Amino acid sequence: MDEVAALRAGALARAAARTPGPPMATEDSRIAGVPVRAYQSGATPITVFFHGGGFVVGDLDTHDAQVRRLAHATGASVVAVDYRRAPEHPWPAAVDDAEAVLTSLAGTGAPLAVAGDSSGGMIAALAALRVPGLVAQLLICPNADPTLSSPSVRSEADNPFLDPGVLRRWIGWWLPDAAVRSSAAVNLLVADVHAQPPALIVTAEHDPLRDEGEAYAARLGDAGVPVRHWREPGLLHDFPTMRDADPGAAAAEDRFLAAARELLS
Repeated sequence: MDEVAALRAGALARAAARTPGPPMATEDSRIAGVPVRAYQSGATPITVFFHGGGFVVGDLDTHDAQVRRLAHATGASVVAVDYRRAPEHPWPAAVDDAEAVLTSLAGTGAPLAVAGDSSGGMIAALAALRVPGLVAQLLICPNADPTLSSPSVRSEADNPFLDPGVLRRWIGWWLPDAAVRSSAAVNLLVADVHAQPPALIVTAEHDPLRDEGEAYAARLGDAGVPVRHWREPGLLHDFPTMRDADPGAAAAEDRFLAAARELLS
């Protein structure tokens, strides 16, 4: 699809214009047949990162700087996953890829965490439902309810950074069966979360996904899962991508990274 190719090319161009992340050793390979990029291999724990992009755009290169900052700040190895994207590969391809990588890495015996931003946060949390025994989930502005029915979706309908109408269309590409969007297999506000790993969840005030991310944090807490959550005031969805232009966004990501280090230590 020409439209999708243009969307992905635009995401890559925007990422290329941002400040690179900290220098460190990386290696591109495959785990369980899925393309991955490993950062500072050999350190522990291993954090498996899933990029955002509405289940349609984003890849290893669009999020390279962000993943480098995560690895540098936490001292962990990070494995970024180039999961299959919609519309070519609808549900459950992305989460199947996530599960395959996590299951393979679990065989190493190293402690494992998951991390992700936006749609990648949802993929990380859904993978954690399938693979028990993880030590943490580190989520920034996660999508948690693919029905997009929370109040903030309506109140932020004119959001300049994340258009709910566009996201609804992309989720339709990823989850063509509307009934699945409400099911426990994919909706974190319906799924049984009692066995989920301890969570760090940061939301943003001006984000259509704010309320669903906060509802997921509340559900974890109600289920007895240790959870640390806060809302960053005044910021837009997926604020780490704006750190070059907005000192407030940079400070917010730095707070997230410091808390991630604490949770993983």
